[in-house]
Order: sequence, then structure tokens, then C-alpha cells
Amino acid sequence: MPADKKSPEAKPEPKPGVRQLAAQATREGILRAAIKVFAKHGYAGGRIEQISKAAKSYDRMIYYYFGSKEGLFIAALEEIYRRFNEAESELVLDEDQPQAALRAVIRFMWTYYLKHPEFITLLNTENLHRGKHIAKSERAREYSSPAIGVMARVLQRGAERGLFRSDVAARDVYLMVAGLCYFYLSNRFTLSAFLGEDLEAPAALLHWETTVMDTVQRAIRKE
Repeated sequence: MPADKKSPEAKPEPKPGVRQLAAQATREGILRAAIKVFAKHGYAGGRIEQISKAAKSYDRMIYYYFGSKEGLFIAALEEIYRRFNEAESELVLDEDQPQAALRAVIRFMWTYYLKHPEFITLLNTENLHRGKHIAKSERAREYSSPAIGVMARVLQRGAERGLFRSDVAARDVYLMVAGLCYFYLSNRFTLSAFLGEDLEAPAALLHWETTVMDTVQRAIRKE
């Protein structure tokens, strides 16, 4: 009987060449510049020439990589979601301690929103446009699944241990956390004037972070 032939070893993928790396760097530079310009000036106010100048590139390169101003804006929205997911994926959670894990997820979302104001301003801009640009994205939905998946695992573990209610949906808890964090930070300047207190003061920020944690934990705690 003939001996079995060994399957050929998989060849390593070729490393990107110099031109490919340069093209990737150009595209990423344009995208970084676009996020800054759109976050500062909005979709209507963010001009192609501003972005190409900030990226130290040329207008034609923007059209080459993204097709149009709208295409670039959609890519910028996708990129801020990708960055959020990438940062969240680096969270180290002890799911055997679901209460601590939940607090870690809440703290991550709060801190990320706080340290990345462009995330909030770009989403505010897109909501003014009633989400018509992100609705054209083929990748938007894939970014929501990992974020809610993290919350779902924490909630399931807590329910298994009799700490959390089993009838709460991860989507609802995620929206609760996002809403409490997002509203405070996106409106803190007007609310500071309205309430007559500095909502950007370190003590005020810490107080609200604690408030969010307490509110969410009370809502899902099993009596």
C-alpha cells in the first residue's frame, strides 16, 4: 500500500511591498485627518481641501481611496467604531467576579467617551443627519455585536451565580450605560451653565461615574 503523501505546508503570506505600505499609510493619514476635521467642523463644514492639507496629501488621493466626501465620512464613522471595539477587546475581565467585571465595562465606556471627544462629536453630527450616512455602511452592524457580546457574557455569568436578574437583555443594559455616559459628556457644557456648576470638574466626573455604576447595578441586581 503506498505511503500517504504529506500535505504541502502552507506558504506564509507575502509581506506587503513598499508601495502597498505607502498606500496604506496615505489612506490612514487621510482618515485620521478626516476624523479631526469632521469632529471640529461637522460634515457640512469639513472641506476636502482642509482634510487633504491636514493629512499632508492631495484632494485627488481622497477621491482615489474614498470616492467622495460622503464616502470619507462613512469611513471615518466606521473607524471610530473600530477603534472603540479594539480598545474594548483589550479589557481583561474576570467573569468569575461578574460584579467587578460589570464595573470594569462601565468604567471603560465612561473613560473612553471622556478621553475620545471625537467619538461623541462625530456621532452627534451623524445624528443631526438622522444617520443617513452610517446607514449606507456595510460594516456598521458588525461593530455592535462584539460590544454587546462583552456585556452579555458578564450578565449571563452574574445570572448563573444568582447575582443578576436573568430577564434583562444585554442590549438594554448596554444602552443604559451608553445613554447615561453619553448624555452627560455630550451636554456637560450647556448643563454646567444651566445647573450653575462645573460638570467638568474632576470631582463631578468621578461622582457621575459612580452614579452610573450604582444605577446600573441596582437595575439588574437580583433581589
